[in-house]
Amino acid sequence: MAYPPTSIGSPPRPLPRASAWAAGLLSALALAAALPALAQVNAPLPVDKAFRLSARALNPETIEARFVIADGYYLYRDRINFSIEPAAARLAVPPLPEGKVKEDQFFGKVQTYRGGLIVNLAVRDAKVGERVVLKVESQGCADVGICYPPNTQRISLVLPAANSAPTRPDEPAKKSWFN
Repeated sequence: MAYPPTSIGSPPRPLPRASAWAAGLLSALALAAALPALAQVNAPLPVDKAFRLSARALNPETIEARFVIADGYYLYRDRINFSIEPAAARLAVPPLPEGKVKEDQFFGKVQTYRGGLIVNLAVRDAKVGERVVLKVESQGCADVGICYPPNTQRISLVLPAANSAPTRPDEPAKKSWFN
């Protein structure tokens, strides 16, 4: 049985020059829009951007430490340690809040923090107006499977008088008119 020849239609016509140029421009714009997402997968944030640490003295006996954790990143609960300098001052660290349990391919079952963490640290044997250095050690990872080595950050703070307002975490201590 013979079938009649079928037509597949006329050959495609080339696009007019303006349409080809517009299609190329549209493709370039789509690629440019996708580059930041591709860069994030290939280039993780620097550790200080992934896990932003700030601290402020609430009063002469309390320092508030705050982590802001970028989306797609997490900190290990048992890898966070706080200390204070000078050695004459002491720091009492309360138990850290419970984290979200995660089965980690490197460390097994661990607790992690996402989004943020705030810890109020009790300062002992420090003098009002004394400059102290809060030393924070931490370690975290990105969801894409990249883990950072342990990181140490230091923040210098002046302990305020008992009746003064807390310092802002992003603002250095201001000099008074009389100093």
